[in-house]
Formats: sequence, C-alpha cells, structure tokens
Amino acid sequence: MEPNPLLKKIGLSRHDRLVIIHADDTGMCHASLRAYKELAQKGSISSASTMVPCGWFPAVASFCRDHPKTDMGVHLTLTSEWDSYRWSPLSTTDPGSGIIDSEGYFFRTSEQVQAKGEPDAVRLELQAQIYTAFSADINITHVDTHMFSVAHLKFVMSYIELAVQFHLPLLLPRMDEMRYQQLGFDENIASVASKMVHYLEDQGIPLVDFVTGLDLDKPLNRKRQAKKALSELPPGITHFIIHPAVDTPELRAIAPDWKSRVADFRTFMDNDLQKYISQLGLHVIGYQSLKDQIRS
Repeated sequence: MEPNPLLKKIGLSRHDRLVIIHADDTGMCHASLRAYKELAQKGSISSASTMVPCGWFPAVASFCRDHPKTDMGVHLTLTSEWDSYRWSPLSTTDPGSGIIDSEGYFFRTSEQVQAKGEPDAVRLELQAQIYTAFSADINITHVDTHMFSVAHLKFVMSYIELAVQFHLPLLLPRMDEMRYQQLGFDENIASVASKMVHYLEDQGIPLVDFVTGLDLDKPLNRKRQAKKALSELPPGITHFIIHPAVDTPELRAIAPDWKSRVADFRTFMDNDLQKYISQLGLHVIGYQSLKDQIRS
C-alpha cells in the first residue's frame, strides 16, 4: 500500500517508524489497573484500552477523570474467557441475543460468539460499552476489540460504523486483501476489511499500518522479546500490544498466563528498555494523535 498519509500530516517521512505502546485489558482486574497507573505515570506506555463490562472499570474511569489527558480507548468486549472470573453484557440478559452462555456470561471464545451472536444484539452491546465509557466522562481516544471477536462479517460493519459515528480512530490496520488473508482471516472478511480501509481514509479517519506485540504464551526472557520485536518494526505506525499486570494473588487465581502479564509490567518499567526504545529512533505516539487528525 501507499505510505500512511498521517505521516506527512504530522511532519514525518514515509521512512519513519512510529509505535503506539498499548496496554490491553485495563480494568479486567485490579492488578491490570495498578500496572497501568504505574506505567502511565512513568511514561512507558502511550495508550491503553479498558474493558467496560469488567468489575474494575469504575476505577479506570475515576483515574481517567482525575487525569483528563489519559490516552484511553474502549476494548470492545464480547467474550469472557476465564474459568472462575466472568463478566456479562451491559445491554441484555436475553439468551436469545446469542451473546450469553448457559451460565449467564459472555461466551468464552470468539468463535462461539461469532457463531451464535445476533448482529443487532452485538451492535447494541458495542454501543452500550461506548456510551457507558462516555457517560463516565472518559475522553475516549479510540476503540479496539478484545480477542478480535468483532472480526466477523456479522459484526465488523457495526464496529466500523460506531467508530465513525463517535468520531473515533479504530484498530483496523491498513492492509490489502492478500495481507489480511496471510494473517489468517477468511476471504470474505479480508475483502470487507481491505475495502473499508480505503473508505475510512477517504473519510479522513487515520489508521495504523501494523499490529503486533508480545505473545502471552512466552513469559521467559520478556525484555529480550520486546527489544527484538521493537527493533524489527517497519516504517509506518504500529499498534504494539502488551498485557501488563502486577503480581497479585487475584491475578494468579484468574489468569493462567499471569506470568506473561507480570513480565510485561516489569519489562516496560525497566529503564533499560526505555533507553533502548530511544536509541532505536522510534517515535512513540498515542491514539490521541490520530483522534486530533479527525478533528482537524
């Protein structure tokens, strides 16, 4: 594809490498919020997104109100993946919606909600999560998707239309159809997504070029992984995902991948990594920079 038009708008060249260091799952539990606060105050991350249906969302909203320049998006959530810690939709308790399992919570996997979810019910739920975040006085900077559950023909247009409706950047990388297929998306969703990339940019909505991050299945040598991944970022804008959390009994009880989450927190609190990012010449930005371009 052609170079990202946002680069020129903000005074950079097609050869520059920009990265949004993004903390996913903020507010999923208390440990994730504690990690986010420390990383944000240290300046080690540039953006995050919160899970509105989760129990610690009100505390996230309180932090954002106290820190109005917080770069916080909505991590649109249609799944509840853990065994013993669950959350439910905001918009309905009706099993006929197709977004509630037999226990009364979201389904555990994206495949389940994609197979059973009614498109209208999903749209109402996504809208409810955005409205709830706005009602809590969060200056929402973007929307993205938990476990990529909206990446289905039944749901993706609602995701895109809601972002346009609320004048928000969204996580939809600038890729052609072939590239989407290479990443594992089927032909239909790859076709729709690639067409929407052109539509959104025609409408003046800026997009990132790439999405990558640290694998939650690999907790060892996390700083080495981060350095390698960051050093290999291509020119353009990359959404770089981490899942930071502090080490607590609650986190260990919730998440089998807790070691990776704790390692993400410790890695990005490390001054050595911050120096390394600076030495690489990466431009660290947040989604607020993209949102400002929509306003302009």
